[in-house]
Amino acid sequence: MTIDRRTLLGSSALIAGTTAFAGLHAAAPARTPFVTREGMRLMAGGRPYRFVGANIWYAAFLGADAPFGNRARLRRELDALKAMGVTNLRILASGEEGPLRNAIKPGFRGPGPDYNQALLGGLDYALAEIGRRDMRATLYLTNFWEWSGGMMTYLWYVNGGHYIDANDPAHPWPAFANANAAFYGNDKAVGLYHDYVRAIVTRTNGVTGKPYAQDPAIMAWQLANEPRPAGDMAHADLPTFYAWVGRTAQLIRSLDPHHLISTGSEGLKGALEQGDIVLAEHGIAEIDYLTAHIWPNNWGWVEQADLPRTFARGETLSADYLQQHVGFARRLNKPLVVEEFGFPRDGGSNDPAAATTYRDRFYGLIYAAAERDMASGGPIAGTNFWAWNGEGRAEHADARFKPGDLQYLGDPPHEPQGWYGVFNSDRSTVRLISRHAAAVAAMR
Repeated sequence: MTIDRRTLLGSSALIAGTTAFAGLHAAAPARTPFVTREGMRLMAGGRPYRFVGANIWYAAFLGADAPFGNRARLRRELDALKAMGVTNLRILASGEEGPLRNAIKPGFRGPGPDYNQALLGGLDYALAEIGRRDMRATLYLTNFWEWSGGMMTYLWYVNGGHYIDANDPAHPWPAFANANAAFYGNDKAVGLYHDYVRAIVTRTNGVTGKPYAQDPAIMAWQLANEPRPAGDMAHADLPTFYAWVGRTAQLIRSLDPHHLISTGSEGLKGALEQGDIVLAEHGIAEIDYLTAHIWPNNWGWVEQADLPRTFARGETLSADYLQQHVGFARRLNKPLVVEEFGFPRDGGSNDPAAATTYRDRFYGLIYAAAERDMASGGPIAGTNFWAWNGEGRAEHADARFKPGDLQYLGDPPHEPQGWYGVFNSDRSTVRLISRHAAAVAAMR
């Protein structure tokens, strides 16, 4: 199904009306300590800001002064990443506690106004340690997927207790994503989410005493992890989805004029393969840069059980996907961050001892494309691989996360532990990341 003409016209008007103001956020003083935007470039300290980053969703959990926390491990993981040249971290700053089968517990919040102070303290501690190392963080404020509660849990809070678990055989794809899309038009659910957004954006760090809105350790606020308008076009209410993006971004900007704002979108895959949706949601004035996620195995571009035969196809499709998003960024005159990209170990193994031959080739593809684009003055500002497992190891032989487990890995609790994450023992991958970081740092 395609977008109807009225929606296309509305999207075009939205882009035309917002990109005229694309330079407004770039008017910040040249020497501001914050990351700002000038056209297709991110800037910091009067110079282009380019980065090599990682996803480490569990940072606030490790940072908590609680039985489920491990501050010593957090410091070690940050030190290891810093030594590799990683300077940017994308972390979870939300979590809605409810009935969903695979959601991490504890959550940052329940249905009421009392939030989990241990986890918020963990976020404070993580940001303080990130800042001490001259690193920066992007904080996402809810999740389209169930592994941290997310939008389905917000709906459960207000709809009398109805919900769908992701990957439930009784509700095959795209039932979960289509049901989730009701969130954007549910005033009560969005109201609870906006209450949480206000609380986080206006929070004062209990470790540093610095308001979040004035903390240079934060690069950007992100509306959600991978927000999609629906699971298919038949269930996509695009005007309502765009209105949610715009209203939330405007709320954040009203509370914090210093930090960047992004959607957290996968790009085309999250936009139901419609380029006009990518352009419309990222053309909103308060959205400072585009995001793209690349998952060849999840999207069927490769077969993890037969990577030697299928890798070439995945390589071609990944390169094309990345270039399409460079094109979108150029059209909108905004930067692009490739903030998630992941690939399985050889044979689809979850064992840290398994080889990473094809993962390294995939990372090399992404890094080489980013370096070429950066060197040519293109819109790619940075990359965040998914994800850092570090010294974490699966606690069970089946590599499944179980309630009460404290060995957090970059693979979220609904996924096999070790599937995509990079362990500290993955020496070839660590060397690859370090070489890329050195190349980016050498650019002027």
